[in-house]
Amino acid sequence: MLTKYISLLFTFVFGSSFLFAQVDRTKAPEAGPAPKIQVGEYKSFELKNGLKVFVVENHKIPRTTFSLIFDNDPILEKEKAGYVTMAGQLLRSGTTNYTKAELDEEVDFIGASLRASSNSVYGSSLSKHTDKLLQLMTDVLFHPAFPEDELEKIRKQTLSAIAAGKESPNEIASNVEAVLTYGKDHPYGELTTEETVENVTVEDIKNYYNTYFKPNVAYMAVVGDISFKDAKKLVKKYFNDWEKGDVPQVSYEQPQAPDQTMVAMVDRPSSVQSVISVTYPVELKPGQPDVIKASVMNQILGGGFSSRLMQNLREDKAFTYGARSSISSDKLIGGFSASASVRNEVTDSAVYEFMKELKKIRNEQVEQSELDAAKASIVGSFARSLEQPSTVASFALNTARYNLPEDYYQNYLRNVSSTTLAEVKAMADKYIKPDHANILVVGKASEVADKLKTFGPVKYYDIYGNEYDPQDKTQVPAGLTADKVIDNYIKAIGGKAALNKVKSIKTVMGADMGGRSITITSIKKEPKKVLLEVSMAGNVMSKQVVNGEEVSVSQMGNNVPIDETAKEQLMIEGYIFPEMKYEELGVETKLAGVEKVEGIDAYAVELTYPSGNKVTEYYDVETGFKIRVARNLETPQGTVNVATDMGDYKEVSGVFFAHSITQPMGAMKLNIQASEIQVNPEVSDDIFKP
Repeated sequence: MLTKYISLLFTFVFGSSFLFAQVDRTKAPEAGPAPKIQVGEYKSFELKNGLKVFVVENHKIPRTTFSLIFDNDPILEKEKAGYVTMAGQLLRSGTTNYTKAELDEEVDFIGASLRASSNSVYGSSLSKHTDKLLQLMTDVLFHPAFPEDELEKIRKQTLSAIAAGKESPNEIASNVEAVLTYGKDHPYGELTTEETVENVTVEDIKNYYNTYFKPNVAYMAVVGDISFKDAKKLVKKYFNDWEKGDVPQVSYEQPQAPDQTMVAMVDRPSSVQSVISVTYPVELKPGQPDVIKASVMNQILGGGFSSRLMQNLREDKAFTYGARSSISSDKLIGGFSASASVRNEVTDSAVYEFMKELKKIRNEQVEQSELDAAKASIVGSFARSLEQPSTVASFALNTARYNLPEDYYQNYLRNVSSTTLAEVKAMADKYIKPDHANILVVGKASEVADKLKTFGPVKYYDIYGNEYDPQDKTQVPAGLTADKVIDNYIKAIGGKAALNKVKSIKTVMGADMGGRSITITSIKKEPKKVLLEVSMAGNVMSKQVVNGEEVSVSQMGNNVPIDETAKEQLMIEGYIFPEMKYEELGVETKLAGVEKVEGIDAYAVELTYPSGNKVTEYYDVETGFKIRVARNLETPQGTVNVATDMGDYKEVSGVFFAHSITQPMGAMKLNIQASEIQVNPEVSDDIFKP
């Protein structure tokens, strides 16, 4: 049916959204000598209301930037999780003096940039427009309108992003890792869901703004083509009357590493790869002497191309495109994480290598050459960062926010260079905890879970970090097979007799893509004749044609080469109802189990095409309708699973068709709605010419 063709269409048209910039990683860059660093100077002052200001003059480019940061403690948002982020988005969505459109026009007119978040406001423009920039910036800061209609737009975008995240193994891993590491009763472990987003009101956002946007917890960096005298004059002009206020301070129970290492399994039956993350919290606050030494240790373990994890899992074992680790400092609680994406068949082997490297760096002293290379890499990154004047401002802000010694950054490279082998060993002993870690695996449990038991007890978690017993899942009824599931689907949409009467079909669907309307027109005619066009503003963006044994795909009038696997799928799915011909076409079917699709129990049927390519289809247990098609897309970074959802089945001429399709588009989802479905229209064969 059309839904499967839509899925293939977006594989061709938008597959590039899954591609990443490719870098030559066949060899590590050579380490250079440690440069002599002079951290730039800054001047500072404080207004009577408590606003602390840091000025970094740089007159090379006639541009000035104002960055305002609020140093508030993270808060628990509970049943309204997500409202803090939404508050920052809504802050920039209009003021009492300008609508969002008018504000955008004013900013664009002076060639400026103006952004806001839940804890910052940022503005940048040519220096000659600085006064106008600050007028707009303070209007956003002091007179936000918080329009209801703009909140609804943000809500819709947030819900779309959440929906897309449910199908992203990396996003799932990030969410579950947060829950495992910090717990749901900690701000860092709290998740935003559809339910919590729906609970957010304008009043919630106003209360957050009125409570936390105060000058006495704010820091401003002024960077660029402006003198200290002029910066001070302008800041006083626009911020002197800002009234300070009491801001709540909160404390939380300190998250702890697990008593013993355990495996957290998030089951994704359609996955051909596993996302692995070894994680736990660490008590490491900014400015502590351990921070620099621990970063040197982590650089050796998994901080770069030459690190042990990268060389082991990528270069030696070829398990992954990249394996890395990180150790973070934070005023509340830091964290350690080591991660990679690997093929299903090597998941347990990859976990073994992760744990081996963690134990090795604890139990054995590193080589001097490794230490020297790690230091050189850190020194080089630090030196390059100083090319940006904003780095100096960041140093000033960090020094003030975290009560760092005034010479912390002046001595940074000296402290990196003085780190010894013994200190690296001490940092590993203190912060690397292979016996007290969460080993998170997001992947196909039926292929990997049993092999992971050797690393610790295996517990199952859903995509929200809730533990569950896999035995509690809905079981496949005795005697049910994939063929019977497909037969039930055919009956649900009308039955074989009705489907056999369908010789042609035309479907017109539409969607909004970033404010632009697109139209998708599909015409099918038996046997195996298909025309599929995607157009925008009357222009054909993409076209697919199947005519018997001929297949062509074009984008913007240019032919796109397709491999034999894609051609095979297009040929098989060229039938109006290919499900009726799977056996005849050599498509093998297997009932893999019962899985949740957007909270609905669905039978997962694995299809194996003659080429060996696999696709998984999901059929609603209750209605029999097909509600999802998941297929794999090859990218330079590995295999990505792309799921196309369908719903809103309606009857047309005795046959039920899905009138709603949801297709992933990077971090968002494209909602496609049918406006016209015709059964057995007159169709000329001429339109199927490649």
